[in-house]
Amino acid sequence: MIVVTGATGNIGRPLTQALAEAGEEVTAVSRHTAAVPDGVRHVVADLAEPAGLRPALDGATALFLLLSGDLHATGAAPADIIGEAASAGVRRVVLLSTLGVVTRPFGETRIAMRALEDTLRESGLEWAILRPGGFASNALWWAESVRARQVVAAPFGDIGVPVVDPADIAAVAAACLLEDRHTGAAYELTGPEVITPRGQTEAIAAALGTPVRFHQLTREEAKAAMSRSMPAELADDTLDILGSPSPAESRVSPDVERILGRAPRPFADWAARHAAAFR
Repeated sequence: MIVVTGATGNIGRPLTQALAEAGEEVTAVSRHTAAVPDGVRHVVADLAEPAGLRPALDGATALFLLLSGDLHATGAAPADIIGEAASAGVRRVVLLSTLGVVTRPFGETRIAMRALEDTLRESGLEWAILRPGGFASNALWWAESVRARQVVAAPFGDIGVPVVDPADIAAVAAACLLEDRHTGAAYELTGPEVITPRGQTEAIAAALGTPVRFHQLTREEAKAAMSRSMPAELADDTLDILGSPSPAESRVSPDVERILGRAPRPFADWAARHAAAFR
């Protein structure tokens, strides 16, 4: 049985669906009650309290660990989740980390994630680590303004990174959970091309079949908006990358294609599949 945390999110939902369609027994974990695919067991748990995962881990052989904001919660002990998994008899853990642990290793959040990676490596469990860069789904931050005013408001309009489709992250995660050949691997996951916020705006407009205007925000304006939904330090970290990506953060990684046998999906594909969110 495979446990998927963050099972109702942009990565967890398609991962849960893919595993269920592959005939796997799946337990979906989320903070709140939610619909899951037929045949999937659902458990409500808060990852900031690792002991609460015990009912979900009972009988599990593999765990997909996506912490999201739980890593930054006051008093959170994400390393304890690895211990709970080992105690429950879990054999394999696939951890969603971040490319930032390699490209910008000294920020507080990346230090914490690197420590979690090290805990997993030293746990005696089989493991794989996924390090995505920017997510295509971050464009959903713009959905309300596109619906209301046909405008995307973002900083650094002409600076791009190769954002990755969460569906591709989910597909890679499924492969790592199901295939022994990925044990002990750390993969960097990106999209197939560098794309700017202005380019993303054009792709959204094409998906909608209607004009969408790009409005450039200052860094201060962008931080104020982002800090309403994430810690201020994480907002600063994100803006540092978006405003001045390093060569490593601008590089298109071959890992998605190497694992899946196909190129990663471009942002335009993501926009076409999610056009309804912007209407």
